[in-house]
Amino acid sequence: MNLLDLVVEPWTYDFMVRAFVTTAVAAVLAALLSCWLVLVGWSLMGDAVSHAVLPGVVLAYVVGAPFALGALVFGGLAVVLIGAVRDSGRVKEDAAIGIVFTTLFALGLVLVSVTPSQTDLGHIIFGNVLGVSPAELVQVVVLAVVGSAVLLLKRRDLVLFAFDPVHVHALGLSTRRLSALLLGVLALTAVVTLQVVGVILVVAMLIIPGATASLLTDRFGRMLLLAPTISVLCSVTGIYLSYWLDAASGGMVVLVQGAVFAVVLLASRSRTARG
Repeated sequence: MNLLDLVVEPWTYDFMVRAFVTTAVAAVLAALLSCWLVLVGWSLMGDAVSHAVLPGVVLAYVVGAPFALGALVFGGLAVVLIGAVRDSGRVKEDAAIGIVFTTLFALGLVLVSVTPSQTDLGHIIFGNVLGVSPAELVQVVVLAVVGSAVLLLKRRDLVLFAFDPVHVHALGLSTRRLSALLLGVLALTAVVTLQVVGVILVVAMLIIPGATASLLTDRFGRMLLLAPTISVLCSVTGIYLSYWLDAASGGMVVLVQGAVFAVVLLASRSRTARG
């Protein structure tokens, strides 16, 4: 089998075509959001929301509702609970995040273990991009388009919020509303990427592309172009490798992203040392 056959063969299967499209679409949204998460320093918040959606997905399965609906509800609930614990004034934000997301994630694990199911709910934790149905693909595309549109339409306000919150107040904008908007998109993105890498590895897709792009440029506009490009290329490569090696798709996607980040980091350090 030559190289062309290796590249083309996966596209002859419908489930692989859906996997490629789902992964690419999720990669774009996650990468766009990761640019802001890296700048604002919300890596831990991304971890929290991505884990907190697990019980929502399980409960949605139990009542026969769309997984996305349950995930969005619990993603929003996590944000509200973190804010309530933090605003009590007696617990710091990082501790509030840790308490809420570990508790909700533990609730999700318990629900998975006690819920009778003909479906392997473990796929929620580890991802199941090869099992994406046509209906789920449409759902992912719609949610990703909505999330990406919000980020791009509000990018100027969100960039100002990331770099200079004080100036945001001076312009009459609400930092609380912009923060809520970013958190809402974060919950939406967690739902979209859930199918690809599962609850556990969502945070990797939310952080690595933005961190990699930040090593390549100091200009935010370029970051918004570089991060999605890197994320899509790495994600598609990961799906190819998972097909050829018969390995976990979500794990391979994240491994490729991590490898590219390591190469870029080493190259940037080498360039700095020579300079």
